[in-house]
Amino acid sequence: MKEPKGIKSKVIDIYTQIAKQTKEENANSCCGVGGCSTVDHEVFAEDYRKVKGYNQDADLGLGCGIPTEFAQIKEGDTVLDLGSGAGNDCFVARELVGATGKVLGVDMTPLMIKKARLNVEKLNFNNVEFRYGEIEALPINDSTIDVIVSNCVLNLVPDKFRAFQEMYRVLKPGGHFSVSDVVLKGELPEALMNDVDMYAGCVSGAIQMNLYLAYILKAGFEEVSIEKQKVTVLPDEILAKYLSKDEIEKYKTGEFSILSVTVYGEKAAV
Repeated sequence: MKEPKGIKSKVIDIYTQIAKQTKEENANSCCGVGGCSTVDHEVFAEDYRKVKGYNQDADLGLGCGIPTEFAQIKEGDTVLDLGSGAGNDCFVARELVGATGKVLGVDMTPLMIKKARLNVEKLNFNNVEFRYGEIEALPINDSTIDVIVSNCVLNLVPDKFRAFQEMYRVLKPGGHFSVSDVVLKGELPEALMNDVDMYAGCVSGAIQMNLYLAYILKAGFEEVSIEKQKVTVLPDEILAKYLSKDEIEKYKTGEFSILSVTVYGEKAAV
C-alpha cells in the first residue's frame, strides 16, 4: 500500500474521473471508472429517489447509506457534510434545516467542489456552501456545527482517529454526528488490503468495526450507537482478481465480511 500522500492522490484522481460522469454512466461502465477490476460503488449505494431534497444531478451513486435518516437534523441547524461530492447529502440536509439553517460541504477533490457549486447555482440556494479541504484538517472553526453527516468517505481517510478528533473539534457542545461508512468484520486477505484501487473503492481503507468505534470513543464522543448495518457482497469478477477460490469461499461463508454501517454519536453538552 502506498503512503498516505500517494493514497490521497490516487483517490483524488479516481473521484475526479467520477465527477466527470453521471450516476448512470458510472453504473453502466461495468465497475465504475476503473473498469471491472475495481469496485463499482453501486454495490454500496442506497436509493435516494424518495428522499426529500434529493437532486438527481448531485447523486453520483457514491454512498453506502443515507446518514441524514438518523441525523436528527432540526430547522435552523448548521450541518457539515464530510466528503460532500456533488452535493447529494447537502441538499437533503438543506431540506431539513430550512431557510434559517445552513449546510457546509467539505471535499478534497477540486472537480467535485466545482460540480457541487454549479448544482447550488442551478438550485439558487443561498444557505449551502462548499469548501475545499481535507477531513484531517477541516477548514471549519471550533464549536460551530450542530450536526455532522458523511457518506462512505471516512474509510478513504488514512488517519481516521485524526478525522474523528476534527469532527469533535468543530461540533458545538451538545452536537452530534451520523455517518454511513464501510467497516470490516474479520481479517480480509492481504491481496485485498494492499491494493490501492480497492482503497479508492472503499474496501481496503476500511478498518475493523471495533477499532472504528474505539477511535470514536477515544476522540471524546458519547452515546455511540450503530443505527443500521448490512453486509456488502462484492461481485465474483472483482473477487477473482484478488482471491483464491478458497478465499472466495471463506468470504461467501462469512469468515470475513465488508459491512455498510450508519453510526451515531454525540459531543457532551457543557
